[in-house]
Amino acid sequence: MTTVSTGTAGTLHIDLYAVAANYRTLAGQIGSARCGAVVKADAYGLGAVPVARALAEAGCRHFFVAHLCEALEVRPALPDDASVFVMHGLNPGDEPACAAQAIVPVLNSLDQVDRWAAQARAENRPLAAALQADTGMSRLGLSAEELDVLEADPHRLGGLSVILVMSHLACADVPADFFTQTQLARFDAFAARFPGAARSIDNSGGTYVTRPDHGDIARPGMALYGGEVREGVPTLARVATLNARIIQLRTVEAGTGVGYGLTHRTAKTTRLATISAGYADGWPRSLSGRGAVFIGGVEAPILGRVSMDSTIVDVSDVPEDALYPGAPVELIGPNQSAERVAELAGTLSYEIFTRLGRRYTRIYTNEQA
Repeated sequence: MTTVSTGTAGTLHIDLYAVAANYRTLAGQIGSARCGAVVKADAYGLGAVPVARALAEAGCRHFFVAHLCEALEVRPALPDDASVFVMHGLNPGDEPACAAQAIVPVLNSLDQVDRWAAQARAENRPLAAALQADTGMSRLGLSAEELDVLEADPHRLGGLSVILVMSHLACADVPADFFTQTQLARFDAFAARFPGAARSIDNSGGTYVTRPDHGDIARPGMALYGGEVREGVPTLARVATLNARIIQLRTVEAGTGVGYGLTHRTAKTTRLATISAGYADGWPRSLSGRGAVFIGGVEAPILGRVSMDSTIVDVSDVPEDALYPGAPVELIGPNQSAERVAELAGTLSYEIFTRLGRRYTRIYTNEQA
C-alpha cells in the first residue's frame, strides 16, 4: 500500500489482518465461550471504527467501550446483530441517547440501576442492561451490600432485561497470583443470582487462565493489538508499527550540550539526528537519556530530553546512506516492541498505545503478508 504522508510527525501502520488473527487465537483459548473485544480508548489508540469493522468481519459480535461517546462512534460501523456495552455506565442525562441507539449500559451502582430503570418506564418498553459486581478490585461494580439490596427488592430492576453479568480480574496477568481464584469464586456466586444472564469476567490475561469454564463472553483488550498477555504466554501477532522521520542532521564536537537544559554533553565528536516525534505525539518524555530508536536497523540512543515535538538521537553508528531528511525512524516495530519502549519509559504498553497523538498518518492494511 502506498500512502502519501504530507507534513505529519510520522506514520502509524495498523495491520487489521493481524488484529483478526489475534482475535481468532484468543477465541481458540476459551472453549465454548464467545470472544468479544474491548475497543475503548479509540481501540487502544489504533482507531476504533476500522478496528471494530475488522473484528466484526472476523466474527466478533460483542464490543466493549468505556464511555457512551465511544459507543455512539462505533455503533454505526457494526452489524445490526452486534452489541455494544458501555462499561462505565451512563452519566445522568445520557439515558435517552443510549436507549435510542440500543446501546447496553453496564450498571455499576444502584443509582445507575435506578436511572436506567426509570428510562425503561418512561419509554414503556424493556431495556437491555448489564450488571457489574466488584469482586475485589475496588474500581467499578456493585458491592455485595448493593447486590443484597437488589435481591431483596427485585422490582428495582423492573423494566430491565439483564442480559449480561460481569466483573473484572485484577491479577490475571500474573500466573501465580492466588487472588484470581478468589475473584472467580465471588463472580460465580454473583452470577448465580441472575441465571438467565450471560457471564463475562475474562480479560486478556483471563483468556489464558487454565480452567474449564471461561464464562459466556470473554473481553480481551490489549492482547488483540499485539500486547503482552501474561507471563509465559507467547506474544501474539504485532499489529502496530510506528515510524517518525529525520528532520535535521548535524555533527557536533565533544563537550556540546544537547536538548533542553543541556542535560547531555557529548563525550566525543557525535553525529546527531533530530526526529519528528516528541511527547505531544505519545513518545514519552521519560525516555529522555535512556530510550532509543532504530534507523536502518541500527539502534540510535536518545540524547538529552525528549521535547514536545522532537527528539534528538545519536546516529554515529548508523550507515550514512540511511541518514537523510525524511528518512524513516522506527519507534515501534520489528526491532523494538511496545513492551520494550514501555519498560524503558517506566510504564505499560497500554499507555504507549493509548497516548499516540493525532499527528501520525494512519495506514490500515487488511491483507495477509
